[in-house]
Amino acid sequence: MATATNHENNSLQTPPPPGMDRELAAFEAEERKRLGLDRERAQWVDKNPNTFTFEQRAKTTILVSGLTHAHDMFVRSGIASCGYNVKVLDCPDNDALRYGKEFGNRGQCNPTYFTVGNLVKHLTDLRDKQGMSTQEIIDSHLFLTAGACGPCRFGMYVTEYRKALRDSGFDGFRVLLVSQGGAVQSATGRGLELSKMDVSWIFRGLIMGDVLNGLMYRIRPYETEPGSTDKAIAECRETVSKALENRTSLLVAAYRCRNILSKVKVDRTKVKPKVGVIGEFWAMTTEGDGNYKLQRFLEGEGAEVDIQLVTAWLMYLLWERRFDIQRRSEQRGEDSAYRGLLNKNPRLMLGVLYFAEYAIRGVFYMYAWLMGLRAYKLPDMQKVYEAAKPHYNAHVRGGEGFMEVGKLVHNVVNNKVNMTLSVKPFGCMPSSGVSDGVQTIVTEMYPQAIFLPIETSGDAAVNVYSRVQMQLFKARQVAQKEVENALSACGLTQEAVDAFILKNPEFAHPLHRSPHMAGCTAADLVYEVAAKMGKMPRAASGTAAGTQLAAA
Repeated sequence: MATATNHENNSLQTPPPPGMDRELAAFEAEERKRLGLDRERAQWVDKNPNTFTFEQRAKTTILVSGLTHAHDMFVRSGIASCGYNVKVLDCPDNDALRYGKEFGNRGQCNPTYFTVGNLVKHLTDLRDKQGMSTQEIIDSHLFLTAGACGPCRFGMYVTEYRKALRDSGFDGFRVLLVSQGGAVQSATGRGLELSKMDVSWIFRGLIMGDVLNGLMYRIRPYETEPGSTDKAIAECRETVSKALENRTSLLVAAYRCRNILSKVKVDRTKVKPKVGVIGEFWAMTTEGDGNYKLQRFLEGEGAEVDIQLVTAWLMYLLWERRFDIQRRSEQRGEDSAYRGLLNKNPRLMLGVLYFAEYAIRGVFYMYAWLMGLRAYKLPDMQKVYEAAKPHYNAHVRGGEGFMEVGKLVHNVVNNKVNMTLSVKPFGCMPSSGVSDGVQTIVTEMYPQAIFLPIETSGDAAVNVYSRVQMQLFKARQVAQKEVENALSACGLTQEAVDAFILKNPEFAHPLHRSPHMAGCTAADLVYEVAAKMGKMPRAASGTAAGTQLAAA
């Protein structure tokens, strides 16, 4: 065998026949000449047109999109209040997906296809249906979008915008990128210039968008008149938008929203499983075809949706920066790397970051109190990190990082919801590694968890809906059992609870929120009514929630 092997190796190393090298060299030279590779050429550069000058402001429309309807409206109004012409693009739909796949690179993720295609779709509509010339569109419009969240293909979506715009006939269209730090990557001219006061208005608009969305998902599942919540929310959006654009009191606008929403009639005795939606940021936030309109579908199936807020993402970014500074400060030697601590004061930097978090929380709770979002607690990122730490290394960045793992653990351990749904785009690398990998271990440790990871690809709605319905059946049973246990433990009947609420209409107020005791809202209401009637069960009397109920 050894002899045969040596013979084979020697035969592989035998030089080619005489003249073959010359033939190959001649063939290579001919091909280089045919392809134009026989002469020096300048390195190809992907041009990035983003010049926006002060003189162009009056005749330029800034296009924005990417968050929920409320957030997009409030961002538009906040920027418009600075003297700019701003337009919100429609929520990306399946037509936008087709545009994205037609003009985008292969192998991209859903957020890229939907957001890139949505812009191309809008520009194509301006050209083909509204009669604007291509050059007129390029000269009079630009797109403002946010930076990405780490090592994923979505992080390359600015290049994807340029590629798709070039291939669809809009070469030279300007795309301005807002980094996570808040800076705008623009060329010379200071066309987009926002003062600290301007940024403050836009920031408060984002916070109010969070509060309004939180109220919408709390109220809408329990409305007794279909459509009344959407009508009230639309009126609230207009109220806040006008206040932002005209720079009038946002506190007054917030209180007006409270009065508007107070008119919606609800019935929170309806037993509905509460579903926490987590996962990749864009997929769990969008309200269109990008996630099969999942929030509406869940509500249509009789569930209450617990959404994640943009404010939580801001606090996660602050936590990441604090985490990095603390780890860097423990190193020996000079830290002269990018974002290093050489010649800097780590304690001062940490103090500023802690103050920023307290400021964000303060602003959020102020508007939450004014608008009626009661008993809502923003997540403590350190506690979320501690919950995820045994399963996820916080140094691994990208997507939601450790948040998705920590949120699932908190949902199960604290009985915050009856079911957790993780939404991610098809092929999303950071999110898939978590929901399909790490979460498998977590659910083995917490077998009582009802957890479902789903992928969105734009063309698999029936499959996704079917999988969600199967898990919702389990969650509905759990919610019903929670209500039955609450009634039994408190020695009450549903009729007695209904009679109490009829005599005490404040419990039927749309902005009322019962203290947390169970996963579903109806069970929380039973425990609260029992506490008011002096029938609090012994098992709960010594708990923190029981103390809270007794104080209520």
